[in-house]
Amino acid sequence: MPEIQAFRGIRYDLGHVGSLGDVVAPPYDVISPELQEQLYKQHPANVVRLILNRQEPGDDDEANNRYTRAARFLRNWQSEGVLFTEPDPAVYVYDQQFTAEGRTFNRRGFMARVRLSQFGEGIVFPHEETMSVPKADRRMLMAVCRANLSQVFGLYPDPDCQAQNLLEAAVAGQTPIVAIDHLGVVNRMWPVTDVSVIADVAAVMGPKPIFIADGHHRYETACDYREQIYDSGALSTDHPANFVLMMCVAMEEPGLVVLPTHRLFTGLPDMDAQQLAAKLGDCFTTQPAGDGADLAAEVWEQIESADDQGILGLFTQKDRRWTLVELTDAGHQRLADMADDHSQDWRDLGVSILHRLIVQGLLGVADLAKPTYVHEVEEVVRELKTDQFPMAALVMPATVDHVRTLSLQGERMPSKSTYFYPKLLSGLVINPLD
Repeated sequence: MPEIQAFRGIRYDLGHVGSLGDVVAPPYDVISPELQEQLYKQHPANVVRLILNRQEPGDDDEANNRYTRAARFLRNWQSEGVLFTEPDPAVYVYDQQFTAEGRTFNRRGFMARVRLSQFGEGIVFPHEETMSVPKADRRMLMAVCRANLSQVFGLYPDPDCQAQNLLEAAVAGQTPIVAIDHLGVVNRMWPVTDVSVIADVAAVMGPKPIFIADGHHRYETACDYREQIYDSGALSTDHPANFVLMMCVAMEEPGLVVLPTHRLFTGLPDMDAQQLAAKLGDCFTTQPAGDGADLAAEVWEQIESADDQGILGLFTQKDRRWTLVELTDAGHQRLADMADDHSQDWRDLGVSILHRLIVQGLLGVADLAKPTYVHEVEEVVRELKTDQFPMAALVMPATVDHVRTLSLQGERMPSKSTYFYPKLLSGLVINPLD
C-alpha cells in the first residue's frame, strides 16, 4: 500500500523573488536550449539553475561542474533567504488551469512524499520504458543536491475523487500561491498542514495503487538513491530517502488530458505513397488523403473522429502526400508473430503498430534514429516544410485506461506513448532528502 506523508517543503520566498512565475520552470526534459537561455535571463534565481544547469568550460572537473553548481545555488539561496523551509509538515494542493484543443480544463491534484517501492512489488507501476543516460544524469543531480527538485507525476484510482475533495474542502476560501508559466498555464498551490486532514487523505490513499504518468526516470533514480543511502548504513525507516516527491492525480479527474505525440522520422527509406503502400502490403488498407503538409489538420481530424488506434496518417516527403492507413486482420497476425512477447493490449496501441510493425517489420529499419516528437498538428506542418523528414506519422495517444491495463499486466509501452498536458512545474516546492 502506498504511504503518503507530509513534509517540510522548501519554497521560494516571494518577498525576495517577486513573482513566482519568474522562478519556476517546466521539467528538465522539455526544456530546449532556447527556453533554458530564456529562463536563465528571466530571473537570477530561476529553478532552471538547479534542474538543468548549463554546461560551462571546465565541467570535466569533479569538484566544479553543472551538478555541483546546482548544489551551491541551492545552498546559497537557502542561506540568503531566497528559499525557506516550511515551518510545519504539509501536503500541497496543486491545480492547473489551461487550454487544450480549444477547451479550458482544470486539473487537480496534490503533492506529497510517497514511500518508494520497487517496480514489481504491486504498489507503484510504470508504464513506459526508461533510458540509462537520463537516469545517470538525474542520479548525479539528486546525489549532489540531496533533494527532489521536481515531482514524479502519479495517477491513482479514485472514482469519487475522495482524497482530492478532502483537500479541496480544507483550502476552500484560502488564497492560493499562483504562478503563470511560459505557456500561459495558471498554476495554483495551497499548503495543507492540518494533521487530521492529512491523516484522512493518507487513509484514503493507503489501499490504492499508483501508476506513474510522467517522471519514470526520476522515480527509478530515487530508488537508486535510496539504495545508495542504505549501502552507506545511514538509512533508517523514516529517512527522507525512503520517499519521493510525487504529484498525485485521480485517474477519474476531469482535467486529465493526454495529447498525441506525432513522429517525424529521419533514417527511413525515401519513398512515395505508392511505394509505401507496396511495403505495407496486406497488413494495411491504404487511402489517399491529399497532397501537401498543410493537410495534416484534416488528416488528424479523420483519425480522431475514427478513435481507432489502428488508423494512422503517414506523410511521404518524396511526393508530399498523406495516406490514411488502417490495420487489417493480416496486419494483426503479422504483429502478433513479431511481438509474441507482448499482450494483445500492447499490440493494439497505435505507437506499437507504428514502431514494431511498420518501421521495424515492414520497412525493415531496426536501428532507427530518434524521431522528432511533436504534439500539435501545427508543429507537424512547420517541421515538414523544412524538408528534413522522409516520413511523418500522426498517431493516436495511449489513454489512461491503457496505462492502467498495461501497467497491471507488468508491461511497458514504447517511449513517448503518452503526453500528459500540461507538464508539472518545477520550483513550486522542493523535497529535501537529508
